Amino acid sequence: MINKNKLEIPVTLIPGDGIGPEVVGATVQVLGALGMPFAWDVQQAGMAGVNSSGDPLPEATLASIRRTRLALKGPLTTPVGTGFRSSNVRLREEFQLYANVRPVSTLVPGRYEDIDIVLVRENIGGFYVAHEYYIPIGDDPRAAAASTGINTRDGCRRIARFAFEYAVKHGRKKITVVHKANILKALTGIFLEAAREVARDYEGRVQMNDMIVDACAMQLVLNPWQFDMLLCTNLFGDILSDQLAGLVGGLGMAPGANIGADAAIFEAVHGSAPDIAGKGIANPISLLLAAGQMLDHVGRDDLALRLRMAISATLNDDHIATGDLRGTATTQQFTDAIVRRLGMP
Repeated sequence: MINKNKLEIPVTLIPGDGIGPEVVGATVQVLGALGMPFAWDVQQAGMAGVNSSGDPLPEATLASIRRTRLALKGPLTTPVGTGFRSSNVRLREEFQLYANVRPVSTLVPGRYEDIDIVLVRENIGGFYVAHEYYIPIGDDPRAAAASTGINTRDGCRRIARFAFEYAVKHGRKKITVVHKANILKALTGIFLEAAREVARDYEGRVQMNDMIVDACAMQLVLNPWQFDMLLCTNLFGDILSDQLAGLVGGLGMAPGANIGADAAIFEAVHGSAPDIAGKGIANPISLLLAAGQMLDHVGRDDLALRLRMAISATLNDDHIATGDLRGTATTQQFTDAIVRRLGMP
């Protein structure tokens, strides 16, 4: 935990690609209006990193995060067909950011009211370890493809304990462990076993149940209110977190935190949206909410609450929203409206 009494908190700031610089700029402006004394170290990644240094994850960016141990990141584009791995996956592996926390809550009236669910995803195992290869048959060198997923018992215990500790700290009462242990008996069976083992240490404080992933996907549509927290393997968490975002208005409303023992990176979970880049219409809420998670992380829950309240009031009281939320505001107009809200007594 970072000492909140320090005058300035160093943070690596990665503008990213596409709409990244626009939503990052909006977020920096809003954090400034909150009076939060972050000392920004601006670094590049994604296509911006390729253009500046020939690498989507330049060494200067990695060095900055090693120093600050804290980063706020816009969406990154992974170059296609160049052999580069995902910068997001590389960051998680480099800094062992084993816990991905993706909360969703209803901010504007819509199809699903009163949604309040936190998904915790194991972030560096499963099928994302990228042990993939082709199998040649006859004269076809790519006749078959194989992928190997790896979950370790220690890694499963670690993410389970993180989820249960999060539940205790934030007053959550139930964790649903999502798996496919009926089919992937080893890969997800070990995840379920480890979660049950850890759950015994929290009996009487946090309830645990489990659900097969396909049933969980259906229940999230039929009755999402039955869920409090979801604990997922890497692949299932990636998929279900997008489904959760759909319950509250889309990826523009969904923040993400990647947390490890020695570093934390906060991000908008949506992509770089190159089709609307530079048009000034991007919704910055995802990254603003991620900044709220970062404020919680550094011990400024008070400012995080003010930020969330200002976003809600701008949407629901002032009726100012970007086009994806059926509003007419530009990115800057929406940002200015939040800043005005923050200035109100």
